[in-house]
Amino acid sequence: MRPRFVLVTALAGLLIAVVSAWSGLFNVAASSGHFKITAWFLHYVMRQSVKTHSIGIVPPDLNDPVLIRRGGAHFETACVYCHGSPLADGSPVARQMTPAPPQLGHTLDTWKSAELFWIVKHGIKYTGMPAWPAQDRDDEVWAVVAFLEVLSTMSAASYREIAFGTESEHIAVPADLPQSKGCTRCHGQDGKGDDIEAFPRLDIQSERYLGAALQSYVHGRRQSGIMEAAVSGLTPGDIEALARYYRAPAEPGQAQHQSADDATVLKGQKIAREGIAEKQIPACNSCHQPEGNTPNFRPDFPRLAGQNRRFLIDQLHLFAAEKDRGGTAFAGLMAPFAHKLDNEDIHAVAAWYASLPASRN
Repeated sequence: MRPRFVLVTALAGLLIAVVSAWSGLFNVAASSGHFKITAWFLHYVMRQSVKTHSIGIVPPDLNDPVLIRRGGAHFETACVYCHGSPLADGSPVARQMTPAPPQLGHTLDTWKSAELFWIVKHGIKYTGMPAWPAQDRDDEVWAVVAFLEVLSTMSAASYREIAFGTESEHIAVPADLPQSKGCTRCHGQDGKGDDIEAFPRLDIQSERYLGAALQSYVHGRRQSGIMEAAVSGLTPGDIEALARYYRAPAEPGQAQHQSADDATVLKGQKIAREGIAEKQIPACNSCHQPEGNTPNFRPDFPRLAGQNRRFLIDQLHLFAAEKDRGGTAFAGLMAPFAHKLDNEDIHAVAAWYASLPASRN
């Protein structure tokens, strides 16, 4: 009798569920909220899921100021609407969601770094928390986590400096320049980035290359959750205006302050000029702007002379890992060679190009 009773009970429960769903009596309105027991249960399931799926994730050095700066700039661009910041509460519209997005701060202290990484990368179902737009860019996800790790200790002033940059209050760009505040927040008013090399220099690139790179971000051909959020909504006219504004000027450029020992720089010089024959790697200068200025030299290729060392290292590692970095139509040419570079090669090449005066038109 017992198995029969269990079967009948299960069928009855299923019938009640079907009838309830069909009737529409269950209130799905966000304004109705959840019963306390429902909210507790859903939160418990979420925490246990995150805890389980984050097992084995090993964080990098999250005290890296470059990661914190990158994560903070993106947080101000894409996250404050829902989660608020030390400068402002989240949107009152977002607070009417069910569940409401948490106003971050000491709430973050209850999560481990690996758990925050999993949440930022994969998002949470049945909430407004989306997955990271570029699933191959773990480096960007870790940048956000590095920022979140210190968010609860930030004053409004320290948040402003990290999220907006030290020159944020002095930025003056053409009023009709699209996304001007969003661009200058990371790349600076003059396109030279910032003092800690958290973002690439734009002022060394050709207008043609900048336009092609922005198009690649807009259409998802170049993977970056940070940049895809930054360029969202740009029109072809906007892209032309931004590329024209940030393009390399004609006057001679100067090298940024870079730190690397002489032996490393000389090794990078040799690779850039001659390649590595035993690894079948051609000279970098055969495609990229060599030292000195050659007008209209391969305008579809990025110029490396004077670029921030940290940015070059990060991009070469991405190419070496054969991530879907994308870019212009010639980006695929890097794949056969970058993965043959070891870590010392990458640091040497980056140090050499960063030591050079910036390329100019």
